[in-house]
Amino acid sequence: MDAKLVNPFIDAFTAVMPQIGFPEPKRAKVTVKQKNAVSLGVSVIVGFTKQIRGNVVYNMTEDTAKFIASTMMMGMPVETFDEMAQSAISELSNMLTAHTATNITGLGLDVDISTPSLTVGKDFEVKISDGQYLVVEMSLSGQLVDLAIAVDQT
Repeated sequence: MDAKLVNPFIDAFTAVMPQIGFPEPKRAKVTVKQKNAVSLGVSVIVGFTKQIRGNVVYNMTEDTAKFIASTMMMGMPVETFDEMAQSAISELSNMLTAHTATNITGLGLDVDISTPSLTVGKDFEVKISDGQYLVVEMSLSGQLVDLAIAVDQT
């Protein structure tokens, strides 16, 4: 995978997250995985089409999702990962992916994104690639979000 296609995801995360209350998101580690992403509890899958094809999965534990939703809702306590919290995480994925698409367009590539699909449940697998994909672990005040990135230029 070309680094020029990974950097727009990292840049989007580090630009968007401070706007919703997370100071200094940081990249924790990068790993290469094969074909299937394993859910950590809450996963949002978004597809890319046109000159960029593939998927991104925003993958996190339910506790992390509740933490993020609470921050997005100005500190309102989120005890359960209910419809309101799910809506906040889906909206976050829209914001991150739209910013990423804008970054990719800035590279001179035409891209469209799909509607996000939020899934809840731990340890299930979702195929996001026919081969290898990259996982960029991002830290938000000690909470981790995996960006599973499987995109290629057509």
